[in-house]
Amino acid sequence: MFVLIVVLSGFGVMVSDDRWQRLAMLLICLWAACRFYYFLFHVLERYVGIGGRYAGIGDLLRRLWQRRR
Repeated sequence: MFVLIVVLSGFGVMVSDDRWQRLAMLLICLWAACRFYYFLFHVLERYVGIGGRYAGIGDLLRRLWQRRR
């Protein structure tokens, strides 16, 4: 849901002509992106938990790729 909000508000930023509307869309886009990133780390820590903390999504993907080999 957060990704959908990010995409739609990002599109709204690009097509809006009104300065205040563009600012509102930008703030909504930023809020949703931050919440999505926080949610990803929550899921990684609670449910994936491959035995360690992660420096980011790239770090998790690298560890999963190395584990697969």
